[in-house]
Amino acid sequence: MSRLLGGTLERVCKAVLLLCLLHFLVAVILYFDVYAQHLAFFSRFSARGSTRALHPAASSTTNCSRPNATAPSSGLPEVPSARPGPTVPVLPPCPDLPPGLVGRLLIEFTSPMPLERVQRENPGVLLGGRYTPPDCTPAQTVAVIIPFRHREHHLRYWLHYLHPILRRQRLRYGIYVINQHGEDTFNRAKLLNVGFLEALKEDAAYDCFIFSDVDLVPMDDRNLYRCGDQPRHFAIAMDKFGFRLPYAGYFGGVSGLSKAQFLRINGFPNEYWGWGGEDDDIFNRISLTGMKISRPDIRIGRYRMIKHDRDKHNEPNPQRFTKIQNTKLTMKRDGIGSVRYQVLEVSRQPLFTNITVDIGRPPSWPPRG
Repeated sequence: MSRLLGGTLERVCKAVLLLCLLHFLVAVILYFDVYAQHLAFFSRFSARGSTRALHPAASSTTNCSRPNATAPSSGLPEVPSARPGPTVPVLPPCPDLPPGLVGRLLIEFTSPMPLERVQRENPGVLLGGRYTPPDCTPAQTVAVIIPFRHREHHLRYWLHYLHPILRRQRLRYGIYVINQHGEDTFNRAKLLNVGFLEALKEDAAYDCFIFSDVDLVPMDDRNLYRCGDQPRHFAIAMDKFGFRLPYAGYFGGVSGLSKAQFLRINGFPNEYWGWGGEDDDIFNRISLTGMKISRPDIRIGRYRMIKHDRDKHNEPNPQRFTKIQNTKLTMKRDGIGSVRYQVLEVSRQPLFTNITVDIGRPPSWPPRG
């Protein structure tokens, strides 16, 4: 029996020993797990402390992870974030042949034509008679120059017809009425020189100049008011001439030259006081510089003239034929480089810019006979 009790006691002791060993292993595992957690905690705390020491300005009670929290300031000037601004649309070039042209036009001068009506008909025209197409970029900037005196009735009809035509032609343009002050003899070519200079003073971008009498209206909007490689004569078939060119060298009525072409011929002559002769002198200047005159097809180069009484201060110049024969001798000294005038008033009207100038007086002519 003692032997049986001894065996039982031995087994109990082994079981107790095994339980103690198991308890020791569990205690060791739990110890290392707690140690690792404490080590990680103190490591994070140490890292925060070192960051605050290096960047004291960043230490703040603000929690930036909150949706409405404000980021702490670093003390440096803030750089605005790059935000895309409004994009400016790039317009395509205007077509060589505008799609809105209508061709032959019915031109009449019997209906009343107040300026208020013309203004209502052209809402896109800016002060001073300036216009730019809203849907394309024109290749040229055109100044239309009108020599003028006492023709308000004609001007209203001219503006009524020409503004819609020029707009349909997709031109970027300005209208300049050069008004001769006083009652002395009229000088068309000198006024055109003045218009060239004054238009460039207002806008140096002008590179095409259309010189038009105020009493001539085109009968076809396909007669494009543009400048080309050669000087252009637009009014080649007027009703007063039976819709044909009066003679081969005729360059009157409406013509166009680029800025470079105008300067190449030294502009227009200043010494043609009274009616006639200056157009032929201009034709000679163009020929002497080696350029050739281009013209539209006669079917689209037709013009109607507004009838009027002859201006008593625009009588024919008795010396015009002699001057025409001497263009080669006079063109270098008489032109854009020698024009003298005084601007008296510049008035920007809703449909045009009026420039009143004093261009002096003509020389005394010897009596005929």
